[in-house]
Amino acid sequence: MIFQLLEDLTEMSTMRNCKDIFAYIESKQDILGKQELFARGKLVMLRTCNQLLRRLSKANDVVFCGRILMFLAHFFPLSERSAVNIKGVFNTSNETKYEKDAPEGISIDFNFYKTFWSLQEHFCNPASISLAPTKWQKFTSNLMVVLNTFEAQPLSDEEGNANNLEEEAATFSIKYLTSSKLMGLELKDPSFRRHILVQCLILFDYLKAPGKNDKELPSDSMKEEIKSCEERVKKLLEMTPPKGKEFLHNIEHILEREKNWVWWKRDGCPPFERQPIEKKAVQDGAKKRPRWRMGNKELSQLWKWADQNPNALTDPQRVRTPAVSEYWKPLAEDMDLSAGIEAEYHHKNNRVYCWKGLRFAARQDLDGFSRFTEYGIEGVVPMELLPSDVRSKYQAKPSDRSKRAKKEETKGAAQQAEENQIATPASEIDGEGTRVDLEASAAPMDTDVTATTPTADENQKQSSDTDAGQEAGQSEADAEAEAGMIDGETDAEVDLDAVG
Repeated sequence: MIFQLLEDLTEMSTMRNCKDIFAYIESKQDILGKQELFARGKLVMLRTCNQLLRRLSKANDVVFCGRILMFLAHFFPLSERSAVNIKGVFNTSNETKYEKDAPEGISIDFNFYKTFWSLQEHFCNPASISLAPTKWQKFTSNLMVVLNTFEAQPLSDEEGNANNLEEEAATFSIKYLTSSKLMGLELKDPSFRRHILVQCLILFDYLKAPGKNDKELPSDSMKEEIKSCEERVKKLLEMTPPKGKEFLHNIEHILEREKNWVWWKRDGCPPFERQPIEKKAVQDGAKKRPRWRMGNKELSQLWKWADQNPNALTDPQRVRTPAVSEYWKPLAEDMDLSAGIEAEYHHKNNRVYCWKGLRFAARQDLDGFSRFTEYGIEGVVPMELLPSDVRSKYQAKPSDRSKRAKKEETKGAAQQAEENQIATPASEIDGEGTRVDLEASAAPMDTDVTATTPTADENQKQSSDTDAGQEAGQSEADAEAEAGMIDGETDAEVDLDAVG
């Protein structure tokens, strides 16, 4: 009923009274736009506004027509199909009438006058240019003439300031006068030039994306011509005062936004508003999957701890290196035969576990780390973790230890003797001469030397027994000669000690 009353008021009122009625409608836009009222009266309001637009003059009532269109744009949703020109049909009835014959007493170039106003035929219906190549050639030739004229007659800053667009906003007209007598004055008007150049940019944007199919796209040669013409038009807009660069920047921004609307219409005008997804009812007996704040339970719990205790992440006890005895417990349990763990499930098969254990042993247990070369990874395990029957397997026998120690001592003594023999050859010669003199005068010393000689023979025999595997290929004669040489050296060393 509310919308019906407003429609009746506008029908029975004059255009002056209709402005007051429409001002009331604009003030109640939020109330009338509520879903309870809008769903029932939107078609009545659309019919009322269309009737007002038909009664208004498009040339004289431009401001009032713009108010009605803006109201419809805010009142109806963006996806309303009744307000969208889906097919992209142009208003071909909007013709620009101009003089066809040159009047008498006119000093201007009438050919340029006809060429200039003939561009409006192409601006009125851009689709005809893309379909007919001959029309495109005619349009480009006429446009070149106009652009050359604009470039030859640039406007100064004084002319731009004299024609202020803000002061002319109240008397703005939707169409320019096409009289040939006004052609010279219109060419000096910066706003007139801007409107013509902006029409060119709108036409170029339409030609660059005329439709969805590739067949409707312009050819390569046509694209190059469009690009060159567009660059010239933008350069002229920058040169047109006042504030040419700012004006061009605003026009490019508007055209970029207009492209989004064009593609939205060609995609079928999908709705902007998305309805919330309804939650599906959980089936009986089905487990509801928990939702965690940080993605999973561990991260959420860690985040919760950090909120409650800021020092939780910096606590030194949070991450620590375990001791060797603690680390090797799982492998020690696997080595226990009474546990009955199969070999394929032993921890020694885990390469990462063994590698980490060797690093711990190299830092904290060098004795156990040295057993790795002889017994493998199981020998690195500390002995106190192993049971008694397994521990004996990885412990060295005392006899083996003594043999290994004696072998190392013998090798060390032999190396020391060789170093003494090489370093002091003259001392040995002097020792032999001294021994000859001492044999005649000191008999008791011979007895002592004789007493100590068998001990050296026994040591040589013991060392030869220990290294039996290494000296198995030597003959008995070589062994006796070597023993005699060692005895001689031993006697020399004893004599030198006595002389000293």
